[in-house]
Amino acid sequence: MSIEVERLSYVYAPGTPQARTALRDVSLTIADGVCAAIVGVTGSGKSTLVQHFNGLLRPTTGRIAVGNVAVTARLGGARLRKLRQRVGLLFQFPEAQLFAATVGADVAFGPHRHGLTGAALRERVRWALRSVALPADDAFLARSPFALSGGQRRRVALAGVLALRPATLVLDEPSAGLDAEARNELYACLTRLRSEDGLTLVIVSHDMSEVATLADTVFALADGELRLAGTSNVVFAQRDAILACGLQPPPLAETLSQARERGLMSGASAEEDGTLTPETLAGLLASALHTTPDILPFLARERVGG
Repeated sequence: MSIEVERLSYVYAPGTPQARTALRDVSLTIADGVCAAIVGVTGSGKSTLVQHFNGLLRPTTGRIAVGNVAVTARLGGARLRKLRQRVGLLFQFPEAQLFAATVGADVAFGPHRHGLTGAALRERVRWALRSVALPADDAFLARSPFALSGGQRRRVALAGVLALRPATLVLDEPSAGLDAEARNELYACLTRLRSEDGLTLVIVSHDMSEVATLADTVFALADGELRLAGTSNVVFAQRDAILACGLQPPPLAETLSQARERGLMSGASAEEDGTLTPETLAGLLASALHTTPDILPFLARERVGG
C-alpha cells in the first residue's frame, strides 16, 4: 500500500500562544513493498509525520493518501477503522503497552475487537506469534507477557499489531532499549516479514546503522522539513548534508565516503541500487586494490570490517 504525501504541514495547538509548526511543506512517496526510513534528530518531525499515516493526526494543510484513502479532518467511522487496520503503528517501547494477563489474550485483543472470534481468532494469534519467531503452543500463549525477556516482549507487542494483518507496518525507534542479541532478532524478524509477507515497512529512527541495515529508501527531516530523499546509498553518500541534519553517517557509508575523498575509489558510484552492506563494500575495496595501491595504508588505518 503506497503512501503519498503532498505539501504536508502540521501545527500543534494552532491559534494559541503555544502553537508550534512541526512539519513544513513535506512531500514524499513511499512505494508499496519497500522498507523506508524516516530519519532525523529529536524534534525533527519524524514521529509527527508517521502519525498521519494511520489517521492519528490530520494535516493542517496539504494532503496525504494511503492507498485509496485520503487522510483528512473528516475521515472517520468505518474508513478510519479500516485505515488503522491496514496501517499498523508500533510506538517506541511498545512493550510498555502490554496489558493482558497472558500472551494469547494480548495478541488477540486487536483482531477480536474487529470481529474475529473462535477458531479463526486462535489461528490468527498463532500465525502472528510464528511471524515474529515466537512459540505458538498453548504453554507460551498462557504465559504472562511480563515474565518474558525484553526482546520477547517487544516481539509480542509486534505480534499484536501483525494480528490485524496490516499491509504497512510503521515502527517508531524499533530497537530502542534492546541489547545486541534482541536487536538482531528483531531485524531478522522484520526482514522476514517483508520478504515472506510482502509488508511495506516504515522505520522511524535516528540510528543510521539501524537504517543502513534495514532500509532501501531514506527520507531525512530537519526542523520539520524534508532535506534529503532517495535510496540509502544515494542519501548516505551526501555526508555533509547528513551532518547538517544533525546525523552521523553509518560506518560503512563513512568509510566509503572517506575512501572517495582520498581518490581511492573514484570508479565506485553512489548511484548503485540496494543497501550498502559489508559484502558490497568489500567488493568495491577489492576492485580498488587492483588500481589503487595506496588503499592498503588506508585500510590499515580504518580497520574496515574489524
